[in-house]
Amino acid sequence: MITLLLVDSLHYVFARLLIPYLPATTSSFFYMSIATIEIAIFAAVRHKIEWRIFWDNARFFLIIGFLIAFATAASFAAVTYIDPGTASMIARINTLFALGFGILWLKEKLVRGEKIGAAIAIVGVFVISFQRGELGNQVWLGALLVLGSSFTYALHSAIVKKQGSDIEFTNFFLFRMVTSIFFLFLFSVGRREMVWPTGWNVWFILLLTATFNVVISRGLFYVALRRLDLSILTILLTLSPVITIMWSFILFGVMPSLQGLLGGTAVIAGVLLVTMSRQRKSLSQKQQS
Repeated sequence: MITLLLVDSLHYVFARLLIPYLPATTSSFFYMSIATIEIAIFAAVRHKIEWRIFWDNARFFLIIGFLIAFATAASFAAVTYIDPGTASMIARINTLFALGFGILWLKEKLVRGEKIGAAIAIVGVFVISFQRGELGNQVWLGALLVLGSSFTYALHSAIVKKQGSDIEFTNFFLFRMVTSIFFLFLFSVGRREMVWPTGWNVWFILLLTATFNVVISRGLFYVALRRLDLSILTILLTLSPVITIMWSFILFGVMPSLQGLLGGTAVIAGVLLVTMSRQRKSLSQKQQS
């Protein structure tokens, strides 16, 4: 979990590092492709690749591949308009989206603490987004991209939790990546942004992004998703924006604005209240049973 927390905090930092070199969709395609090659080599060496698993679950992989591709491209585009720290704080609202899917699919009801926490987090997003002048327009667009990314990634997580937990892990991870880069390629070509990276420095950043942001970070995330209660995982990942702000300041000398910090703090506080209320509700239900 410590390793996951450290690498998870680097997502928007890597996005910011790649901005001067490639469009967001293109950089997402290349680093995800490198990660897919790394995972495929690992699977091939262990004789784990089973194409039957893909064909038996093709619809599942195509759906989550599209959702991941959209979420990745949108989140990388967001840091064109807002700093990585602010983007990371807004992204914590994906907990509320996941909660919403639980309500729709599992017909769960919210307790008072969850309702209050959700309201606080939503207010926090509005505090971040509505800033004056040209800067405010950019922040709003960046916040909208992060919200879109968070929504689609939360939907993907819910689908994986519901339908993908029994799929052999290595093949699940590999085919999840294959379908993601397929859609990222279509996005890049469709937007006429497909260009070849030039220079050893951009390839080095792409390699680092692939290894840390996908192979290590997402590998650990899916292992944690299978083994831990979602509420516990959410609480721990709430600390990620704090580390992202630190990385952003060290590497770029950028800090969120005061309004961004206030709104981001509200988002994190609201998410914490929601997850802790849910944990208490779950514990109470277990004791009653």
